[in-house]
Amino acid sequence: MYASKIIMEFAPNIHLLGVFTVSFTVVYRKKALYPIYIYVLLTGMFYGFAAWWLPYLYIWAALWGAVMLLPQKMPKKIRPFVYMAVCSAHGFLYGTLYAPAQALLYGLSFPKMIAWIIAGLPYDCIHGISNFFCGILIVPIISALELAKRNAGKD
Repeated sequence: MYASKIIMEFAPNIHLLGVFTVSFTVVYRKKALYPIYIYVLLTGMFYGFAAWWLPYLYIWAALWGAVMLLPQKMPKKIRPFVYMAVCSAHGFLYGTLYAPAQALLYGLSFPKMIAWIIAGLPYDCIHGISNFFCGILIVPIISALELAKRNAGKD
């Protein structure tokens, strides 16, 4: 996850973090929190444990939680679209999810927090749209992870 973020840094708000979070959660369920929080920890270690980092403690858990609430036995035909939509929704809502921490850390009033969200909407739109299209990779990654999981059991 961390390497994919570094590789994609040339394109702001376009990355595969949501794709990996959804894929790992579908396959590994609760254990998906391990790679998610390893990513969060690495990000803090390499970029600094500053105020901007604190929302990372819950933002990725929100996506994990949304995926955990999805039915595990969805029809195969709708699975890709549901996963892409959830990944996309997380991108569109990223600034809104981030805003409460900003408000608490910087003493923003509710109107100022809303203004902060509105100011970030163009970036959230890029984030949501790119998450949708990157989400095309979710089902193939799930298939690869499930294959690796089955083969790991064969010794």
